[in-house]
This record gives sequence, structure tokens and C-alpha cells, in this order.
Amino acid sequence: MGFWIFMLITDLLIPTTMMVFGKLFMKKAPDSINPVFGYRTAMSMKNKETWEFAHQYCGRLWWIWGVAMAFTTVVLFLLLLGSDTDVIGTAGGILCFLQFLPLIGVILPTEKALRKNFDKDGSRIND
Repeated sequence: MGFWIFMLITDLLIPTTMMVFGKLFMKKAPDSINPVFGYRTAMSMKNKETWEFAHQYCGRLWWIWGVAMAFTTVVLFLLLLGSDTDVIGTAGGILCFLQFLPLIGVILPTEKALRKNFDKDGSRIND
């Protein structure tokens, strides 16, 4: 049971991180455009407007995916309750890898949204 609890907590780290930072980024982007913290791509760092848009957009996606993954993780681990440690470890490892995909996968839709709303110089495109 101890290993089951350990793996459940471990596999909830990515979804929890996504939900926390998703909520934070939806409310407010980091104050300054910086190369250390935040959603940092060439397009998002063009100016303050692209920086804030990217964080709000990415934050919303992280929040949604984080909630979905947290729910899925809990359900999966409830199904694994009482299973052998090898099964729990393997399932937990696979799940952790799969959770990494949406964590970085938000880059593509966020960049697409940036390019739809801003030109290559970072000026907002008027519809």
C-alpha cells in the first residue's frame, strides 16, 4: 500500500503543477519578459502584449489538461489498488511519461494562437 500511495503522489505532481501554474498564468503573466521563468518562446517574448496573451492561453490549456490528468490518474490508481508493485510501478511510469506530452504539447496550440492574433513583429492583427 505504501508504494501505491508513493506512486499516486508522484503521478499527481505533473497535473498539480499544471493546474497551479495554469491558474497563475491565466490570472497574471510574470511581470517582466525574462529568459528564466514563464512561457518563453521567440513569439511570446516579442512584447508585453504577446507575453500576456501566451501566458493566458497556455495557462488555460494547462489548467484544463491538469484537471483532466489528475482525474484520470486518481481513477487509474483506484483501479490499481491491491495490484502487484511491478504493475503499479509500470503503470505509474507509463502514466508519468504520457502526462509529459500535454505538459509540453501546449506549445503548438499556443504558438498557433499567437500567430493567428499577432504578426511576426508582435503587433496585434485586427480582424
